[in-house]
Amino acid sequence: MKLWLTLGAVLLAAPAFAQDNALQPSPIWEDLRSSIIGVDVDPPLDAVALDLEAPPRAHDAAIVPVRLTQGAEAPPLEALTLVVDGNPAPVAAEYAFGPALMPLDFEVRLRVDSYSDVRAIATQADGTQIMAGRFVKAAGGCSAPAGKDMASVRASMGEMRWRSAADGQDGRATGTLMIRHPNFSGLQRDQVTLLNIPAHFIDRLEVRQGEDLLFSMSAGISVSEDPVFRFQYHPNGQPVSVHVEDTDGNVWDEIFPVERVEVNKS
Repeated sequence: MKLWLTLGAVLLAAPAFAQDNALQPSPIWEDLRSSIIGVDVDPPLDAVALDLEAPPRAHDAAIVPVRLTQGAEAPPLEALTLVVDGNPAPVAAEYAFGPALMPLDFEVRLRVDSYSDVRAIATQADGTQIMAGRFVKAAGGCSAPAGKDMASVRASMGEMRWRSAADGQDGRATGTLMIRHPNFSGLQRDQVTLLNIPAHFIDRLEVRQGEDLLFSMSAGISVSEDPVFRFQYHPNGQPVSVHVEDTDGNVWDEIFPVERVEVNKS
């Protein structure tokens, strides 16, 4: 439990990364672009409309923090795709956002398998696409050994923790959602048997307050083990509900009352 609190504190307290790692020319992206975003030219870069922060050199390639932000007057976003060009499955996650998250300030941790551009392509309410990204020096994130043994994985999988603090800007709160799940990529080995571990990861996530969507995620193998999501949002006084599905057919649901922090041990 103490580890989870530490991880959440790191996300909340970490300063913005030095942004000297601009996107680099990427032959991989040139091949992927049209199939991922449906156009043959890059959407414009506009750091006010959307910015992506990531470390120039990752401390741990299996848990690379990526922060997505907008300026205060930026047009709202409806959808966003995160892409790690050099990963075996480049599309890391696809998000939909509710109005309560605008302007966006959202953080997630990704696996990065090789030196690569990490980019976000977002769709604004009027259908216009914009892009942001950084070049990250990291290697081996998708095949890095799992942090826990298989017995621990089975015992804790699906546990959740939610924390909300009224420390955001303009009356917003900062929410932190932590989910216990190994998010096995299919490229890792069991450290006891030395056999490959089959891919097994969260592929659907939906977070609401009352009936209102905060965000939803459709994910692949690139979201980190025990994922943590940190975001600013406009609270509406309703409980926060979380719905999680994984590729093995497991489903977890939890409702967190407005003034309580609980752990789900389904």
